[in-house]
Amino acid sequence: MNAKSHDIKSSLGKLDAHNIEPDEFDEIPELTAEDFARPDLVWHVDGKAVSKNEGINAFSASMKKQKISIAIDPDVVAWFKSSAGGRGYQSLINAALREAMQRKTIEETIRRVIKEELHSV
Repeated sequence: MNAKSHDIKSSLGKLDAHNIEPDEFDEIPELTAEDFARPDLVWHVDGKAVSKNEGINAFSASMKKQKISIAIDPDVVAWFKSSAGGRGYQSLINAALREAMQRKTIEETIRRVIKEELHSV
């Protein structure tokens, strides 16, 4: 075994152990229809190889929105309805919640990086 293949194998363990943080998702390329049509594609659900149909069904189920019941102040609902022109206001609320969630993640990441930089000085 040459030095290059040894280095690669030792790095694979680190790569497998790495958990992708939310701020790293932008670095992941978008999947295309061609990716899903590859003949060598093996679908896995909960670590188990499954058929293409089972994989697609599990993926679709994970992407469905969850229905909930939530109490929101009337003026907030009215603002979203007027912003959406009546229809689609729930999608606007969802987008606002997602933006708040991502903003919090970005703030946490910035705080972590600053702390790491301060401790390394």
